[in-house]
Amino acid sequence: MTTTRPLRRVLATSATTACMALLCSLGLQAQDLTPSPADYTAAAAATNVHRHALRANTPAGQAMSASALSVPHTASTALAPVASAPDSGGPRYPADLTYNGGAVVVSMENHAIYLHPKGGCTIAGCWGNPERFLRDLGKSQMIHIVDQYTGSTANNRYTVAAEATNVNYTPAPKPFTDNDMVALVHAVVASRSEEHHYASGYGHEYHIFLPPGQDECFDSTFTVCYSPDNPATWFFCAYHGSADFSDIGHVLYSVEPFQNVPGCNVEPGTPNGQLVDSTNDVLSHETFETITDPDGTAWFNDFNQSLFQQEIGDECSFLAFNAAGIFTGFDPSNVTLNGNKYAIQPEYNNADHACTARP
Repeated sequence: MTTTRPLRRVLATSATTACMALLCSLGLQAQDLTPSPADYTAAAAATNVHRHALRANTPAGQAMSASALSVPHTASTALAPVASAPDSGGPRYPADLTYNGGAVVVSMENHAIYLHPKGGCTIAGCWGNPERFLRDLGKSQMIHIVDQYTGSTANNRYTVAAEATNVNYTPAPKPFTDNDMVALVHAVVASRSEEHHYASGYGHEYHIFLPPGQDECFDSTFTVCYSPDNPATWFFCAYHGSADFSDIGHVLYSVEPFQNVPGCNVEPGTPNGQLVDSTNDVLSHETFETITDPDGTAWFNDFNQSLFQQEIGDECSFLAFNAAGIFTGFDPSNVTLNGNKYAIQPEYNNADHACTARP
């Protein structure tokens, strides 16, 4: 069930931010969560920040390499793995993923954070039902594609929190940046740290869903962005990331802009319609990549060729074109997850040396 909880952060008295970031414009009603100056300070001081983006099907996005859309882990040494991830065994194929020694996610709880502009944008109207999708994915056979990468075969180890976080805000003229997203995640985790289900570490991922019309960029140069209104800077559709905070520890998150736009959506004719299946297609992409490569140090393609640094989802983001050769959207696979039909992309399976929707 998705509910709106009373969440508040105590605003710091420091003058370090006079609305230095866009989320300072968030509403102050009881049900709203407002990142405080302390949250922005924590975001600015975060270390080992990593981002890996899904390339948009735009001229700008197609011109950028996978490595350019991945901000590398900044630690001098890789984080210790949380499980012993095995090699795939057998002959090495060019598209196979290679284990690079970093952490993988054996189990985790997914948390949804929805941003509502001026209180509007219903979850169903703007995103569909991402939480139901994640629950169905976690109970499906498809999720077991990751077993070969994580070293675990247990069922029901990828779950969804019982409640989501809803944030009302007033849109600002400039796009959000990743710093805004990191500050928001810090605020959510710090505000609800007393709740067992809201915690940091590899057992939790926070998915931030942005409404239609809300741009978001890697940084304040506003040059690498999700920006349908500005094609010159529109390079990605979404991304997953991680960061270390001095107070709450390691946090995993994904940024999920509105996907039902040309360049990020799936082709027409999917079981749930373009809005719902476009959201789920990209959400599944980021979730699988978080599990297998949360910090950019675990499973990815390290062959020095066209697939270099591509992750489990990147290699299988197929595109659809019409008879005239015009791009019509991502080309997903029709799958049944926990008895419900979806259209989402397959994932790379080292065991089959192919993109599949099954283990």
